[in-house]
Amino acid sequence: MLRRRAALAAAALLTAGLAGCSSGTLPARPAAPSASPKTSAPAPRVPAGHAPTESFAVGVRQLKLNRDGDRALPVTVWYPASGAAGGAPERSAAAADGRFPVVMFSHGLGARPEDYQLLLSRWAAAGFVVAAPRFPHTGAGGDGNVLDVLNQPADVSYALTRVLALDEKPDDPLHGRLDTDRVAAAGHSAGGVTTIGLFTAGRDDRLDAGIVFAGTALGVGTAFAGAAAPQLFVHGQADEVVDYAAGKAVYDAVPWPKAMLSLPKGDHGRALLSDGGTLRVVADTTVEFLRWTLYGDAAARQRLPADATRGGLATLDNHL
Repeated sequence: MLRRRAALAAAALLTAGLAGCSSGTLPARPAAPSASPKTSAPAPRVPAGHAPTESFAVGVRQLKLNRDGDRALPVTVWYPASGAAGGAPERSAAAADGRFPVVMFSHGLGARPEDYQLLLSRWAAAGFVVAAPRFPHTGAGGDGNVLDVLNQPADVSYALTRVLALDEKPDDPLHGRLDTDRVAAAGHSAGGVTTIGLFTAGRDDRLDAGIVFAGTALGVGTAFAGAAAPQLFVHGQADEVVDYAAGKAVYDAVPWPKAMLSLPKGDHGRALLSDGGTLRVVADTTVEFLRWTLYGDAAARQRLPADATRGGLATLDNHL
């Protein structure tokens, strides 16, 4: 799990540090500018289709990116790989045949992308390419400047541009393997703030859906903009860092199809990082959400409520 001291430090920083700039705006992001700040009709834009039914082996690789020459952004990528499913992620394994949607994941304060491998590798095994930048200030080994979270939506947009470009790079292992028109963003804690920012002040119009784990809108606001993009919020009701009510308030402001998975005994992040029944519920629910929003799989949308409430570990407010 995330280092507990880092999580408790996040509590003070997110509530005290960002509260003073909650009315601020995000820096301009590169590429894909929003055509209009107004929201559209609440309907997903991904055409109907079917998600893969098989489970894939998982490959993992690293990208060394740097935005503007002074923001190092190493990116860990998990992807569907050829070979037998079920083992640990294999470094630099050959990609599976097919074209796969992309999910950008943003880590929490003091964390690393690999801390979330249990969850993110399950997304990859279900048929998604997951790219997770390590942010220069809020990542493990950084200076812990939580205010830099306001720069992170632009970091994610930059990393997304570079990841999608791999699809057209003939010598890259992911050449011809990315469905570049089907993209989502997800993030935990400070990464949840980052993800909310990607749909509000730093709207990236390439994004079709979002998943927010234990997130809040401090610093980025709740003015959701652009084309409708379904949102799934996941929040522990015993969260000791980001109050459940703060996450629920952002969820309530979403004008698009949405759902909120509430974990009555959930804290700030253990369900994402430690194997067990709650992780299985979170993983299965988020996989079905991504299958629906990125593959257009209507059957996945129908299965989602049952997965969310299996075992009585969570409740679901469903407006999808």
